[in-house]
Amino acid sequence: MKAIILAAGMGTRLGDYTKNLPKGMLSFNNKSLIAQQVENLRKAGITDISIVRGYMADKINIPGVKYYLNPIYDQTNMVETLFYAEQELDGKDDVLVCYADIVYEPKVLQKILNSKAEVGVTVDEDYWDYWQARADKPEEDMESLVLENGKIVELGNTKCTREEAKVRYVGLIKFSKKGLQKLKEVYHENKIKFYDRNEPWLRSKSFKKVYMTCMLQALINAGQKVEPIIINRGWLEFDTVEDYEKYTQWLKEGSIKRFITL
Repeated sequence: MKAIILAAGMGTRLGDYTKNLPKGMLSFNNKSLIAQQVENLRKAGITDISIVRGYMADKINIPGVKYYLNPIYDQTNMVETLFYAEQELDGKDDVLVCYADIVYEPKVLQKILNSKAEVGVTVDEDYWDYWQARADKPEEDMESLVLENGKIVELGNTKCTREEAKVRYVGLIKFSKKGLQKLKEVYHENKIKFYDRNEPWLRSKSFKKVYMTCMLQALINAGQKVEPIIINRGWLEFDTVEDYEKYTQWLKEGSIKRFITL
């Protein structure tokens, strides 16, 4: 398996913390988020690692990895960033797509490595305590992820009920060789039709700005089986100023071990 870390975004919700730094290079527990992720990947035996940079690309300088560039990072989103590294999606290996703004325990990777899914989406079924501790109004930051008969049938709806958000999407998606083929097929079919149109595409503002959850939904709609890789805690997402400051405080107090062992 190889890994591609998507690290092109500006991370504007982190305010001054990302004024002069990509959010994946934020220091937490004495190391950048990306450095911690690369270390975890290598310990799990994943040594073929690519990073797609964009915002302040020169600030991401992890040794021993391959680099790609999304030059229009400010006009695009995760899926476009991934496809700037399309030559890595050649079908010779399974691929783990990783968001740059998360940290996670080695056991999370082990679960992914053990999965036989063609397209496997890492989901946390015990996230609600973390979500409540993280945000004053956690119900305002929910996304649907609906499972039926061991498959994901719907995801990415931010106007959802708690019932539709029993599990939480984590930014780690595993594609088998067959899954990669379907991903490329669905992506390119839609790119030809919609790339230059400034109109909504599923739940994204446009195809150019398509979210990963929308691309996964498009795969599901096209008949691809998308399966959950279920974990129980063991990860953190760094999205806002409040996230970063809270996690730093939890680390100092030692209370962070409720949610993750670092």
